[in-house]
This record gives sequence, structure tokens and C-alpha cells, in this order.
Amino acid sequence: MAKTRLELNFVRLLSRCESMACEKREHGEWRLEKFVGALEEMIASIKKDARKPAPELLIEYSRKVDFLKGLLEAEKLSSPTEKALANQFLAPGRTPTISKERTPVTKTVHLQTQARYTGEMRSELLEKNTIPSTDSSDGYPRKRKGSISNDKQSEAELDAVLQHHHNMQEKLAEEMLRLTQNLKSNTLAAQNVIKQDNQTLSQSLKLADQNFEKLKTESDRLEQHAKKSVNWILWIMLIFVCFTFISMILFIRIFPRLR
Repeated sequence: MAKTRLELNFVRLLSRCESMACEKREHGEWRLEKFVGALEEMIASIKKDARKPAPELLIEYSRKVDFLKGLLEAEKLSSPTEKALANQFLAPGRTPTISKERTPVTKTVHLQTQARYTGEMRSELLEKNTIPSTDSSDGYPRKRKGSISNDKQSEAELDAVLQHHHNMQEKLAEEMLRLTQNLKSNTLAAQNVIKQDNQTLSQSLKLADQNFEKLKTESDRLEQHAKKSVNWILWIMLIFVCFTFISMILFIRIFPRLR
């Protein structure tokens, strides 16, 4: 089905918003937020339209709009840790918005923001663990060495934490994939059972219709046979009455009454 003008405008604005999200924006940039608000209004109008697209495409549109909205909300958070945590729960789109794209832009934006927030977390942790060297020149090399060792230790701890979160995300993704496969298998099994039940019900209805037609035919035949039987009995009784009447007359004529 051809896209409506509203859907075409929505796709163009969505592609523009994805491109703006990929670019480095200045602090206080307001256009992307306004555009995302317009996208929310347009997707609501598309859902109410009589010529709305397929449900799968509507879900993909909503997913991308929710991703951009969540991305803007994550940028408003104060600490890099909160931003990184909020970014982990964002779900990018699965299909490209326009035909020129090879991979969904939202996935690229998701990876870029994840890398940026990880770098900000690293920088923040290193700044907290850095020891200022304000003592005499004799103690400078020793404290500088201690600062470097602390930096390395902080980096190792941060890498361990990030690796732990990454492993948890992989396990969660595997569990979700397994649950999705189980749900798909159960859905297919239920679909097959329902299909078999529908076939059995159709056969039962067909057999019932055939039995009803046969019963109707036999009822008509029985009714006709009953009518024929009644007619024959009526004629026999009529003949018997006539024969009795004639016999009585003859009997009276032949055998007169005694005086």
C-alpha cells in the first residue's frame, strides 16, 4: 500500500532527527527536542488514520521515536553514570528508515552515545582518584608514581565494572532471546492446535449439515408415506361400510320380517 503524505512527512522528519542525533550538538540545542515532539504528534495521527501502515511498521516507528525521546532525556541527566545507565535501557530501531541506509541510524547513535558516556565515566573516575602533587620536589616523583599507579588501578576497576555490565547485558539478551524463542514455539504450537480444532469443527459442521439434509429428506418421505397409508385405510373403511350396508339390505330383502 502506498504511503500517505502524512507518513512521508513523518519518515523525512524521522530521518532528519536521526541525522541530527548522530551529529555533535551544542549545549542548549532545542531543535531536535522540538522535532521529536512533532514526531510524537505525527505518529499519533498516523495511528488514527484509516490508511495507516502495517502494525509491524507502526511498532518500528514508535520504537525509533521512543529511542530519540529517551536519548534526549538521558542527555539531561547530571552524572555520566546515570546517562550510561539510561542509555543501556534504550532500544534502537531494527530496520533502516530510508532505503539509502544500510544499517539503522539509531543503532549507530546508540553505540556512539554508549562510547561517549563510557568515556565520560572513565574521565570522572580518573579525576576523582588523581592525587594533586603540591609538596616539595623531593616527594614529587614518589607521589607522581603513586598517582600513576592509582590511575592504572582505577582504569582496571572501571574496565572490570564495564566488563561486568557488558556480561550482564549479554546474559540478559540471551535470556530474552531464549524467552522469545519459547514464546514463538508456544505460539506456533497453539496456532497448530487451533488450526486443527478449526478443521475438526468445520468437518463436524459439514457432517451435521449432511445429517440434517438426510433427516429432512427422510422426514418428507415418511410424511408422504403416512399420507398414502391414511388414504388407503380411509378407502378400505369406506368400502367396508358400503359393503355392510348393501349386505344388510340384501339380508332384509331375502329374509323378510316374521309376522
